[in-house]
Amino acid sequence: MTDMAAMTSQSSSESAPKKDRPWIIRTYAGHSTAAKSNELYRKNLAKGQTGLSVAFDLPTQTGYDSDHLLARGEVGKVGVPVAHLGDMKTLFEGIPLEQMNTSMTINATAAWLLSLYVACAQEQGVDPAKLQGTVQNDIIKEYLSRGTYVFPPAPSLRLISDVAAYSYREIPKWNPMNVCSYHLQEAGATPEQELAYALATGIAVLDTVKERGEISEEDFPAVVGRISFFVNAGIRFVTEMCKMRAFVDLWDEICETRYGVTDPKNRRFRYGVQVNSLGLTEQQPENNVYRILIEAMAVTLSKKARCRALQLPAWNEALGLPRPWDQQWSLRLQQVLAFETDLLEYDDLFDGNPAVDRKVDALKAIARAELAAIDDIGGAVAAIDHMKARLVESNAARLAAIESGEQVVIGVNKFTETEESPLSANEDAIEVIDPAVEAEQIERLNAWRDARDEPAAKAAIEELRSAAQEGRNVMPASVAAAKAGVTTGEWGQVMREVFGEYRAPTGVGKAASSSAEGVADVRASVEAVSAQLGRRLKFLVGKPGLDGHSNGAEQIAVRARDCGMEVVYEGIRLTPAQIVNAALEEGVHVVGLSILSGSHMPLVKEVIDGMRAQGLEDVPLIVGGIIPPEDAAALQAYGVARVYTPKDFELTKIMADIVELVGERGREAA
Repeated sequence: MTDMAAMTSQSSSESAPKKDRPWIIRTYAGHSTAAKSNELYRKNLAKGQTGLSVAFDLPTQTGYDSDHLLARGEVGKVGVPVAHLGDMKTLFEGIPLEQMNTSMTINATAAWLLSLYVACAQEQGVDPAKLQGTVQNDIIKEYLSRGTYVFPPAPSLRLISDVAAYSYREIPKWNPMNVCSYHLQEAGATPEQELAYALATGIAVLDTVKERGEISEEDFPAVVGRISFFVNAGIRFVTEMCKMRAFVDLWDEICETRYGVTDPKNRRFRYGVQVNSLGLTEQQPENNVYRILIEAMAVTLSKKARCRALQLPAWNEALGLPRPWDQQWSLRLQQVLAFETDLLEYDDLFDGNPAVDRKVDALKAIARAELAAIDDIGGAVAAIDHMKARLVESNAARLAAIESGEQVVIGVNKFTETEESPLSANEDAIEVIDPAVEAEQIERLNAWRDARDEPAAKAAIEELRSAAQEGRNVMPASVAAAKAGVTTGEWGQVMREVFGEYRAPTGVGKAASSSAEGVADVRASVEAVSAQLGRRLKFLVGKPGLDGHSNGAEQIAVRARDCGMEVVYEGIRLTPAQIVNAALEEGVHVVGLSILSGSHMPLVKEVIDGMRAQGLEDVPLIVGGIIPPEDAAALQAYGVARVYTPKDFELTKIMADIVELVGERGREAA
């Protein structure tokens, strides 16, 4: 080797940058059954996924067993059903939990699912102190956006505090809560609202932990250090990157000034991400791949504000449930970013950038002002009604901007001419859950109940009840109940009996009026049809089943109100019978159902059957949701008047359709 070559080789070796460790790479997954989900997890881990992110079905999330009336049509649809310890053991069979970093998206029933996980680990022979992972456990955002709440705010915050105290003592590597701003953005939050509402939630939780007194003053800073966040990242990726840097600064400030945390390590803003699903489009869905990549860059480019864990949606989620191949595509995107690029070889790329600094400062200023307003109201819990109304307003403004073309969405309101996509042309472009899954899950649940030690299960339930009533930490009793064979529905029922149930505000009544284009014309049509009917056109908006994603229903209700209709909207989680009864008692002219969980076929048919039985067959029924074309055709054949999917983004046009539909029925009746 020549001297020059040797020098070049030595220089290259010495200057080779050291790469940072990649973030935890996850895929949000789970559906059908525990066995099928376990198979999916093991395949994903074999493909290079470095952590698990568990999606539970809606009955599990809301504390019902699979055979409950409200669980009809929902079992295994949006996640995996976990009704007892046997399901949890099947879910993680062959997966060494001491080596996993597991995230569980669970909120109202977080204490129960964590108890099942701890009991499962112990059955594997794993010391719970070695477990690493997170339960989301953020109930305030459930009231504001996602809708899987069960109990009122005070007992819900108590349960979060119980999980935090238990985790600190028994599973110290576990994050007892993800303050989750993800669903706030999905509900229309601006970046400033996402910052303020998430931070206000973190404050409410830490204040509750402090007040409960289970954690000493000396240990409290370490508990603060275990609070993590779960954040959203939208398509405006420069603003989103600045938002993450603002989160870092504001959380550090709150931890130091409000709670006196002196160790910078315990003031770190530790967060995971799923990038935006709200912006994924049904039209030209292949464009979603680029959106997902750009949004992933927002949370990985800045070293100062880089995520600790990342999970990406699949390109076809606006069409339905993604297939394993679709999830693999998103997994490979993360791996290319982490392992092929030089992203992890550099210090922060944006430190000292004046444009970035200005934007971060502007975001922080508005977020601080909103935090102060929330504090003046009395904190996050007292401000739930205020925050919900602001979110509904923000989402209405977002949709109006898309309708007008002010906010460009490629393939939706600009550059809409397209070739047929070979990716979505086939009927098997999405995963379809076998309808037999629900009956099979109920059969396994009944077998579990029959095989358990019934006296032991009843004794565990009574001890759980006593712990809840007496104000003791419910976690030890919940772990014991899990081991005794108690079911998710039984745990949920005890907590409902002790704590009561809650209905969150809809935000519809207090939301500001829309200035969307064309509203005045539709309002004139409403007046004409109302005169023809002899009274104000009355529209019932209903959400049957357990689907808590109410954003679409809320926007339909707000726009219908702004168009002059009388609107009946009672919020989420209604049975088909309750919706039919409301239609009958309210004397409505049209019924609209919003279902995003994939349970549209059985629930819509049940509503139609109920309406016919009550003599309401002349009242038109319309349906909106993520509904495949073949299902839409089947629903219309069964009697549904109109089916709307995410491609139908022009709300005022939908209102015009409704007025025309009611007018036609009125003329036919005359």
